[in-house]
Amino acid sequence: MTYHDYLIAEIQKLKQSKNAVILSHYYQLPEIQEIADHVGDSFALSKLASSLPNDLIVFCGVDFMAESAKLLSPGKTVILPVEGASCPMANMASASHVQSLRDQYPDAAVVSYVNSTTDVKALSDICCTSGNAIRVIRSLPNKQIIFVPDSGLGTYAASLIPEKEFILFNGFCPPHKDASETDVLLAREAHPEAKLLVHPECGQEVRKHADFIGSTAQIINYVANSNHRCFLIGTEEGILHPLTQKHPEKEFHMLTRHFICRDMKKITAAHLLRSLQTMEAEVHIHEDLASKARISLQRMLEVTCLPATTTLCQ
Repeated sequence: MTYHDYLIAEIQKLKQSKNAVILSHYYQLPEIQEIADHVGDSFALSKLASSLPNDLIVFCGVDFMAESAKLLSPGKTVILPVEGASCPMANMASASHVQSLRDQYPDAAVVSYVNSTTDVKALSDICCTSGNAIRVIRSLPNKQIIFVPDSGLGTYAASLIPEKEFILFNGFCPPHKDASETDVLLAREAHPEAKLLVHPECGQEVRKHADFIGSTAQIINYVANSNHRCFLIGTEEGILHPLTQKHPEKEFHMLTRHFICRDMKKITAAHLLRSLQTMEAEVHIHEDLASKARISLQRMLEVTCLPATTTLCQ
């Protein structure tokens, strides 16, 4: 038995004995995606976990994702296998930033991307994902929209909802922001037959060339439903694992080799086993803060989830 096989066997034993479910974001290492019980976008996984019978949620992602899972499953234990796995974009916006914007624009609704801290969610009117941002914002009666923290997704939403006035916080996802129009032109030259699929966190200079703009899950669905055979992928490289596994007959090229989120790559199988053994690092959120933050998530669910028993809401 190899060391990796040993790790997998031990993880499976502890998972069963502790009634745990292992969730992995699409951007995690391939070994984590293969171990996980469910792989998906961050909020879809949190929503799914709340409907599962497991007492323990092991969230392989970054801190805001594990916190969202805890908000939706307050009675369950949630563990983030590497405590230092965080999101630079989420950490750019603080509660004081949001409160300052609220004071400046008292008639505006605060919409926070789920890629935000619990403190920011607690001061928001409603949350959104990259997949449902347009629907969420259009549902609001307010003409003015304070959007935090991602300016990329914010400018994308503003371009599709011109009837609203957007006040954008200048946050960004470093890998998505680093993608440039030069990257697009070079990739198009190398693969002229490819369809360009990009995440809305990318800048406008990249998005304007895209054949499709959508969340990670929406990009995966686009590939699944397309008869096209060659694609340029404009989001974090972790998405290549599910794409190549599901569609070996299709060809995928990264828009740029810099599409790597270092924090998303921190969790390994060894970390996962250790977290199950030690129950570290458990996510704790004070209930006063959690109750306020939970409202913004619940409002999003009311807008975007069908009355029927749908498991994942985009």
